[in-house]
Amino acid sequence: MTGYVTMLLFLIVIGLFLGLILRGLRIVRQQENIVVERLGKYHHTAGPGIRVVIPFIERARQIQRVDLQVLPDGSAIEHLKWVDRISLQQLILDLRKQDVITKDNLQMSIDALMMYQIIEPYRAVYVAENLTQALKYITQTTLRSIIGEMALEETFASREKINQKIRLALDHATDTWGVRINRVEIQNITPPEDIRAALEKQMRAERDKRATILEAEGRQRAMVLDAQGARDAEVNRAEAEKRAKILVAEGDAVARIRVAQAEAEAIKKISDAVAEIRGNPENYLLLTKYLDTLKEMTAGKDNKVVYVPYEATGVLSSLGSIKELFLAGAGEKKTPTST
Repeated sequence: MTGYVTMLLFLIVIGLFLGLILRGLRIVRQQENIVVERLGKYHHTAGPGIRVVIPFIERARQIQRVDLQVLPDGSAIEHLKWVDRISLQQLILDLRKQDVITKDNLQMSIDALMMYQIIEPYRAVYVAENLTQALKYITQTTLRSIIGEMALEETFASREKINQKIRLALDHATDTWGVRINRVEIQNITPPEDIRAALEKQMRAERDKRATILEAEGRQRAMVLDAQGARDAEVNRAEAEKRAKILVAEGDAVARIRVAQAEAEAIKKISDAVAEIRGNPENYLLLTKYLDTLKEMTAGKDNKVVYVPYEATGVLSSLGSIKELFLAGAGEKKTPTST
């Protein structure tokens, strides 16, 4: 009986020992750390792998973590929980709608989204009592301060500028918390209904104004292009007429030169022919020109009488000499034949 009791006690002790060992085992995943305290004092920071935390003597310090659950309508629900593993990944903190006042004393609602990353687990645990709440409150305060320095219309056109200012301000303020602010995004800026209606009317008026200006500029541009086109057409027409006249004049000049050259060649040939028969080429040429002139004068349909100028008698008197000339030439040519 005593042996069974002893064996049972031994098994119980072994079970308790194994339970304590299993309770002290921690499996730390990649991109996670645990902050280990020994008897309430910071001891070390354990990285990824299998880590042993001595029960009742050591414990992993817990930190609050925010998990976002996205609903089908696009909205998100935050789930807060305490965990003993500190994630080194980029975390998201949803900043719900808050009322802010602009520089021109107009109230509106803004919601934002912040992305941060824990780079020093020791500071994230011990410097800030509740890291997520501290980040949320300081972001809201910084956002109110920045929006208070801007007018309403400036907030709509300067989202990127607001994001940069918030990120720089938070990065400087949270430097001692072991946190790095990677990005802050303004999601929605919601002005009151009356302000929204006034802004819509203003935007509609601005669009109508721009449309009218663009239409007027288009008509003006069309008129300018039409005038330029007409001017270019007139210039091209004048250039074409000028070129045509120049070509016609050049053609007439070339034709006259060719005619003169042909006449000169004809006169030369006649002179050579008359010289062979010992005649007078000037009288022959003058007679030929005069006969051509008489032909033109008598070419009319109703011409009945032909007036022969006095000067033509001298030319006609040369016909006898021409006749004698040709007869003499013919006689000279026949003389060898008779012989």
